[in-house]
Formats: sequence, C-alpha cells, structure tokens
Amino acid sequence: MNSDNDLQIAGDILEVPHLLQPPREHPVTVAEFVGLAREIAADRSQWAHLVRYDATARWYHRLRTGPGYEVWLLSWVPGQGSGRHDHGRSSGVLTVLEGTLTEHTERGTRTLDAGAQKVFAPGYVHEVVNDALEPAVSLHVYHPGLTEMPMHTSPRCEARPVTA
Repeated sequence: MNSDNDLQIAGDILEVPHLLQPPREHPVTVAEFVGLAREIAADRSQWAHLVRYDATARWYHRLRTGPGYEVWLLSWVPGQGSGRHDHGRSSGVLTVLEGTLTEHTERGTRTLDAGAQKVFAPGYVHEVVNDALEPAVSLHVYHPGLTEMPMHTSPRCEARPVTA
C-alpha cells in the first residue's frame, strides 16, 4: 500500500525549468493586482511626492498603465466624496494609503483605514467619502482600464456597519 511517505522525488524539483512559470511582467489575476497595489503602497517613494490636495475637487493622477490596466492615485480632503457610482466593465482594487475613507454600499457602511484594501467586480455600486478630519490618499487599480464611471442617483444607503 502506498502512502504519502512513499513518495520520493529524485533530485531538486526546482532544477526542472520547464515546470516553473516565468515571472510575469504585468499582473493578470486579481491576486496579482492586489499584490501590485500592496507593492506600490509599501514604496512611498513611488507616490508620496506626487500627492496634491485640492479643496474644490478630488485630485487624481494616473500613476501607471500596463496592458489592460491603470493605476490611479487620489487625494481626499475632509468632506470630499465620489458620489454613488460603479466602474462600468472594470474590476478594481482600492487601497487606502493614508487617512481614513468611508465606503457606502447597499449592504451598509464600512470604514477603510490606511492599509485597507477593497476588491470589486464590474457593476459594483458604492460611494467613497472622507468623513474624517484629516486628508486621505488612496490607490486604485482598474482592469481593464477605467473608461466609464456611471453615476447612480439613488440616495445613500442606510448607514449600518458592515462586518468583515
């Protein structure tokens, strides 16, 4: 009878190059897009010097593009919000770099502190607001690149906390 203990591999399996996946130059999976956002968030030298704050409108800057994706940097002064919207056919990863943002959805309200990430699929409707007293900065990765952001006129959903 064979068991897991009977399995033996001759030599170093990592020495078999045809079994290894070559590293990708650009992300293509949700996990890789999340990893890209975390990598950029961890390296402040890539984004901190670019941040600007505008009291009249949310400030944004396209930080990077790749085949089929875009990375955006946004700043939010207290009181600024996105309005209720979706991202058309784009999926996304939202990462809070500094400060605190509040996300309102049909399911309720969630506070996103620095380091928090939110992954969403096409058609996901939400509103993001800086309800805090300090400015906030966020990073947004869209795949495919953002071509539309339809606004939704329905009122903000009931402010009930969402549990993880």
